[in-house]
Amino acid sequence: MKISTLVMFCIFVPVLGSVLLPIIGKISKLFRNIFSLIFILVSLITSFLMLPQVLSGNIATINIPLPLGFDFVLTVDSLAVFMAIVSSLIGAIIVFYSFDYISHYEYQSEYYFLVILFLGSMMGIVFSANLILLYVFWEITAITSWRLIGFFRERSFVLKADKSFLVTMFGALMMLVGFIIIYQQTGSFNFQDIKNSLALNPLTDIAVVLILFGILSKSATLPFHTWLPDAGVAPSPVTALLHAAVLVKIGVYVYARLFIATFTINEIWHTVIPIIAGASALVSAGTALIETDLKRIIALSTVSQIGFILLGLSIGNQIGIVGGLLYILMHGLAKGGLFLCAGIVEQNAKTKDITKMGGLIQTMPITAVSFLLCAFSIMGIPPFGGFFCKYFVITGAVTSNQPYIALTFIVGAFLTLIYLFRVFSMVFLGEPKNSLAKESTPIMVSSVAMLAFLSLISGVYISYIYNPIQITVTQMLTLLK
Repeated sequence: MKISTLVMFCIFVPVLGSVLLPIIGKISKLFRNIFSLIFILVSLITSFLMLPQVLSGNIATINIPLPLGFDFVLTVDSLAVFMAIVSSLIGAIIVFYSFDYISHYEYQSEYYFLVILFLGSMMGIVFSANLILLYVFWEITAITSWRLIGFFRERSFVLKADKSFLVTMFGALMMLVGFIIIYQQTGSFNFQDIKNSLALNPLTDIAVVLILFGILSKSATLPFHTWLPDAGVAPSPVTALLHAAVLVKIGVYVYARLFIATFTINEIWHTVIPIIAGASALVSAGTALIETDLKRIIALSTVSQIGFILLGLSIGNQIGIVGGLLYILMHGLAKGGLFLCAGIVEQNAKTKDITKMGGLIQTMPITAVSFLLCAFSIMGIPPFGGFFCKYFVITGAVTSNQPYIALTFIVGAFLTLIYLFRVFSMVFLGEPKNSLAKESTPIMVSSVAMLAFLSLISGVYISYIYNPIQITVTQMLTLLK
């Protein structure tokens, strides 16, 4: 099958298929659930089928010219395929988990429609090679995530969903103005034309600032981070999807796509952005130390860990970029697992307050072990993948002569260790406080166990096959192609 056909299937099977799900749901809830999983599995399978071609160095482009510079342009390269595999893999596990989790609630067809449309739009962002096309898919994810965050319809929940929408929409509008400035500077919205036009000159600082508004707001980075902990009112699979697999990764992906792969920026930004990332990592980690809501703690952890990814991508050297890209995968696996574990705990313990929990390892052993394994990766405990990612990111800061930034993230990593051990201890260890809590269904438990296993095995694979402490940057970049 041609790569152009594969990429079209990857995007439009979930985008168009999502519209059919409410209709299928009228016929059979089981068929609706199965088709939901099939639609996202199509994206996963087609992404893997594109992998051999990009590994061999082939870059495919689909270009359909349209009026006013709004060309339909898709590019299949190593960065796009990497992100598509990460997002669709974790998305598929989350959809599978949803079969049992969401079965207790109303509006199930709406839920699956929004989730699959969201994931399909992510595939659109990943492969877009035109700024306006990217913006269109970007806004579809904003609308779907807004509806998913307010899924339970309670007034306070809807207000928090509105907050997330307004913050990310403001950032998106600022980013669109930045895109228009790029068009004025280069005469095109197409990535390749922009890259050729700006080959010898960095992008203007005002355009960088405006685009950063969009990136930082979508990635919930200081000072736009407050909407993400509030989004914990959504169903747990949604928080896993938004926080771990897709939504907050959109911003860092677009950073890599624009500021690394498409055009250059002034050197000052390689210092300014790491400072923002460091402040975001420390502030959110410090807040997580005193928070008692389980899902808010994990959400604050996401804000902190996104700082590590942003540092790696923005530091300006190859080893940092390798660490940042790897951490997109490792964080997605582990943080997805933590949120799905939180969903099991919340549904069975009937609370999100960690001070009212304790001893759950006795009644939820698989969930407890899965939580701990995923937490080890986020903490950066070897041989879990998170350790090697943080090692590369912090090493990148040191080799770029920014030791204070490196020290900031070492402190952030230490704080991560403290607050995640605090959560595990208060929720799963000690004397039982809830006699009703029990292990969840096989589908939900197997989903979290799968993410925990992937978090471990991916780190072991890197550790013992590629030995990343001694590996050269060139070898790592080859691995990521």
